Amino acid sequence: MTVVVTGAAGFVGNNLVHELLAAGHSVRAVVRNDRGPLEGLNVEIFEADVWEPETLRPAFEGADLVIHTVAIISLLGDPGGIVHRTNVVGAGATARMALECGVKRYVHVSSCHAFDLDHHPITEDSPRPGPRLPAYDRSKAGGEAAVREVIADGLSGVIVNPAGILGPRDYSPSPLGGALVDMARRKLPALIQGAFHWVDVRDVARGAMLAAEKGEAGRGYLLSSEYLSIAQLAELVKENTGSEPPWFTCPMWLARATGPFVDAAAKLGFKPMYTSEYLGPLRASSSMECARARTELGWEPRSVAESMRDLFAWRREVGLA
Repeated sequence: MTVVVTGAAGFVGNNLVHELLAAGHSVRAVVRNDRGPLEGLNVEIFEADVWEPETLRPAFEGADLVIHTVAIISLLGDPGGIVHRTNVVGAGATARMALECGVKRYVHVSSCHAFDLDHHPITEDSPRPGPRLPAYDRSKAGGEAAVREVIADGLSGVIVNPAGILGPRDYSPSPLGGALVDMARRKLPALIQGAFHWVDVRDVARGAMLAAEKGEAGRGYLLSSEYLSIAQLAELVKENTGSEPPWFTCPMWLARATGPFVDAAAKLGFKPMYTSEYLGPLRASSSMECARARTELGWEPRSVAESMRDLFAWRREVGLA
């Protein structure tokens, strides 16, 4: 089967490419400019930009499946409108191009942030983010809505909603991956009180592939492994690197009180330990139900401990430790 992966050099994208190749598929990797994570892989590379959807046509024509992973993660609103333009307009335009090109199956990789994370429990039927929630959350919900419009017009598309993603091949790294590396290098002055839902990037890739194979058109599937606190993640970092966690854990009330000042510093170019938008998910509902993915797709995730072990083993292997 010929499979197109958009954002193929990204964290989810390059892991998807590895999983697809291992399953024997022919892969077309769509990138904007960075090809580094795909070096040495047997893929056909296409340069394109979701802001210019016509550039996607050469990659999409004749493809059996498109898995769309392109997104901008922002913890500081929507500077210049690029989050909305990429995550909403770009998502809809990419799905529309897939429909025009006759792609047989389409998977949109969204996020659990497309739901109101304060809702208990978090399910595929949870409310969507309201106007007071972060721009990123609203953009993920808006992107899904844009894709569903194309599904209503005839695209055979499904959606997966991963939790916080971690694991190997995190080259950039991602915001979470960067925080874990900072923990390992003892660069974090403190931990933040709170917890979230986590999932291995390879299980996200496998979930997207299973959704393509077994998912019902128009249906969404939450993908989460475990709910762990930041302190528990720090202990897993210690187990794999020997690095002691910071002795101080900043209480949530103090982090929230200082959030506006941290946001202002971040906008001036300083690298913050957190932002106001980062704190919201750490107060999210502790219950995220993934029964739909397990029963309908046969999806089973690995433990966060295994993900953390493999993340740091990979970093050592490629010389990033």
